[in-house]
Amino acid sequence: MPRNLNAWLDICFILFAALILTGILAFYNLFVGTVAGVVWLCLLFFARERCLCRSEEFDHYCHTVISNVNSVANYALEQMPQIILMTDQAGRVQWFNKELEKHIDTEPAYNMAVSDFWPELDLETIWGRTGTLVFVHENIHYHTIHRPVATKESACGLMALYIQDASALEILKRIHADSRTTLMYVQIDNYNDVLQGLNDTEQNSLIFETNKAITDWVNHLEGFLRKVSDDLYIVVMEQRNLDTALEEKFDILDKVRTLQNPVRHLSVTLSIGVAVAESQTINQLGGKAYSMLEMALGRGGDQVAVLQRGKTNFYGGKTKAVEKYTRVKARIISNSIHEIIQESDEVFIMGHQNEDFDALGAALGVSRMARQLKKPVHIILSDFNTGISKFTEGLKAKEGYSELFLPASRLINITAEKPVLFVVDTHIPHLTASPDLLDRIKDIVVIDHHRRSSNFIKNARLTYSEPATSSTSELVTELLYYFNEDMNLPRLEATALYAGILVDTKNFAVQTGVRTFDAAAYLRRCGADPIVVRQMFRSDFETEQAKAKAKARAQMLPNGLIITKCADELPNIQVIAAQVADSLLRIEGANASMVVFQLSPDTVGISARSTGAINVQVIMEQFGGGGHQNVAGAQITGTSLEDVYNNVIKATQLFIEENEKDESNTSAGC
Repeated sequence: MPRNLNAWLDICFILFAALILTGILAFYNLFVGTVAGVVWLCLLFFARERCLCRSEEFDHYCHTVISNVNSVANYALEQMPQIILMTDQAGRVQWFNKELEKHIDTEPAYNMAVSDFWPELDLETIWGRTGTLVFVHENIHYHTIHRPVATKESACGLMALYIQDASALEILKRIHADSRTTLMYVQIDNYNDVLQGLNDTEQNSLIFETNKAITDWVNHLEGFLRKVSDDLYIVVMEQRNLDTALEEKFDILDKVRTLQNPVRHLSVTLSIGVAVAESQTINQLGGKAYSMLEMALGRGGDQVAVLQRGKTNFYGGKTKAVEKYTRVKARIISNSIHEIIQESDEVFIMGHQNEDFDALGAALGVSRMARQLKKPVHIILSDFNTGISKFTEGLKAKEGYSELFLPASRLINITAEKPVLFVVDTHIPHLTASPDLLDRIKDIVVIDHHRRSSNFIKNARLTYSEPATSSTSELVTELLYYFNEDMNLPRLEATALYAGILVDTKNFAVQTGVRTFDAAAYLRRCGADPIVVRQMFRSDFETEQAKAKAKARAQMLPNGLIITKCADELPNIQVIAAQVADSLLRIEGANASMVVFQLSPDTVGISARSTGAINVQVIMEQFGGGGHQNVAGAQITGTSLEDVYNNVIKATQLFIEENEKDESNTSAGC
């Protein structure tokens, strides 16, 4: 019987039906029935022969192809233009195809260690997992697909590696990455200040030297430069040219800094904003680059902010932010805040977590603006504010202040239709007293004196940031001066603002300028009482004892670094750490002081101070913190105090060594 049983049954059924019809024809007409019978017999023999023929063809197929399927598969595996490798957990070869011989220098053999010919391929990191990786051996990029293979002994007894030379693709990727468009905004951030006191010839000479330095730097990087205003340039280059600038750590900042105003001895400084194209349009890329320039300026200038692969990195920032002698900006900002408060129907104010006197003073100053316009106002305090609790508790007993302060945990409903939120003395969302309030209120105004970090409050209606000022209380005091001609600042609020300036300037010793003393004089005229401030800053015996212990543990390390640690968890440990850091900085030969302290069971804090020789803000940013060049801090979660202590020493020493190296290279170049 033919092997195609279904086809033979169909044919038999059709022939049987034809036989019945033939019998019917023979019943009515014998001649026609006889002819039909002959035709039926012919069809019967033809169908049988066809089925037998197809059966023989099928038998031949099974014999010649299916019986040799193993040899065919083996041939395909051996001749496949891709390396196939089977290894055990010890990293030894258990099977391979001939393609492997073309890519290694030695003769492959069973049980040979993969590390003998490909030491770059780390099997331990991929064992038991399905995925892909790329490793490089002798400048050849190998793309590898790895999959576990089950054996009788184990569910992952072997690993199958499918390896292919992907050098051409990797080269194409590199060419594409190197050719990505990079847009820069370059600004002389102290253009007007550096030209003051010079005659026309001296001004032209200084501008010429600055332009020449920038032009030579861009030509060295093979970029395109266009000057768009007296102090602003646009630079376009490729990613590979930016990589060169990154390797050189933007030495243009150091080169330009050697150019000085001979009268005021003020160096020329640049601020640069850089954005690398990812998937955005040129218009969007320009917006990103300009926002990076604003960030560099907001951090005090003399630095570069680079946005690359979604991450912002900073370079430079060695010089101190220069105080602006004009108050035009303060007057404009004050008028804008007047309009914003006038349009709102309720004002909320908050500072950072664990508020200090600078945050409290600034908040009280803004609340006075709202009260001047007869707007309901609340100051939101964090749940942990021991540093100011003595003052706030006394203030609540005074008339008109009992409902002013509101804990963040009690702020449940906001019934106002057009509320406005003021954030003072911080610009980092997660450090605010109530971070969720940033999502609940649309109109946000930020007033801060810290150098701007990459993590800042976005979509703020107004941001007033002056890193050159001593404190946020100083900024708010100037805003109060221009806010209203009839402004009457109460004595207690003036005292709080004065205390804020006093705290951040360390009794007018740090980050103090002409405008700082002008603000302090204005507050004294309003009734600020230094005696009350001195009483607020008095500490108890336990606090003094903790400070003495921390000083006793201090270590004097090379390069002027003094560091100590406080392992005890105390209610006011942040204040203690800050005071210890300030006192250690007064030691002869100290350039920077660091205090590492246990803030909570799972959080370690760092308080950093500097004389100006070391930018502690840059160091603290490595730990997720920030601040000023001379005053900074950070908080680290999930790490032990000892680990943070050792990491701070390493990071600071490395920063000092790199700075000394850069300065020596700059001197050699000059």
